[in-house]
Amino acid sequence: MNYTYEQAEETAAFINPYLEDEAYLAITLGSGFDACLGQVKMTYSIPYSELPHFPVTSVMGHQGILHIGKWAKKHVLIWSGRFHYYEGHSMQTITFPVRVTKLLGIHDLLLTNAAGGLLESMQPGSLMFIRDHINYQPENPLRGPHDSRWGPRFPDMNHVYDSEWITSWSHLAKLLNIPYHIGVYLGLQGPSLETPAEYSWFHQAGAHAVGMSTVPEAIVARQMGMRIGGISIISNVFNPYELTETTHEGVLQVVHTAADRTARLISEWLG
Repeated sequence: MNYTYEQAEETAAFINPYLEDEAYLAITLGSGFDACLGQVKMTYSIPYSELPHFPVTSVMGHQGILHIGKWAKKHVLIWSGRFHYYEGHSMQTITFPVRVTKLLGIHDLLLTNAAGGLLESMQPGSLMFIRDHINYQPENPLRGPHDSRWGPRFPDMNHVYDSEWITSWSHLAKLLNIPYHIGVYLGLQGPSLETPAEYSWFHQAGAHAVGMSTVPEAIVARQMGMRIGGISIISNVFNPYELTETTHEGVLQVVHTAADRTARLISEWLG
C-alpha cells in the first residue's frame, strides 16, 4: 500500500490531542524491548487498531501499541511494535509511523532493534550504537511516486545517525559499566536467519551486526530531516568455529534481559 501525505495527516490529527505542548522524542521499540516501558510514566496507551490507516503487528515481541508519556525528564512518544518487510508489508507501511511522527512536529527519533553480532569481541546482551547502515533489503522506501512535501527525492545519506548522541551514549555506557560497541548495521529482508556463508560475507562487506528492520525507517526519517539515533541489542554472535542454533524465542530472551541495561542508559541520557 502506498500511503498518502493526507492519510498521514489524518493519523497525526487523531494523535495530536493526546500530546502536551512540549518537545517530544519518538522511540521505536524493537523485538523484546518492551521491558523498557517500565521506566515510562504513561499518560496514554493507544492500540494500533484504533489509529486511522494503521495495520496491526503480527510478530511475537511487538505489542502494537502507541504509548505517550514521560521518561526521566523528557516527553516521549513510543511506537511499541514495528512492521517488517518479511510480514508482507510494503516499505510505505513499514515507514508510515515515521511519517506520522514527523507530522506531529517531532524531530528526534530513536530506533532500537535486536541484531546478530558479527565481531568476536561482541557478547550477547551487549549494545551497539549504530554509526552507519548498509541497505541489503530488496527495496527502498522512497521508490515510487514522489511527494515533495516529504522532502527531497534524493536525500543525502552521509550523516544519518547523530554523532553527538553516540558520544553521549558511549560516555554513559562507560559510567554504567555497560558493554557496548559502535558499528555498522546491515538490514536484511528475512525472515530466515543468516547462513554461515552470509554472516562471513556481511562481515567482509563492512557490517558489524545484522537485522531485519531499522534501515527503511532511517532512510525516511533522513529524507524528512529528522535527528536519528540507533541502538541494537546484540542477541547472538556468529562464531564460525562453533555454530549454534538461533531461535526467535532465544533472541527475545536475551533482548528482554539486556533491555534493563538499555533502559538505564536511556534514562540517564534523557535525565
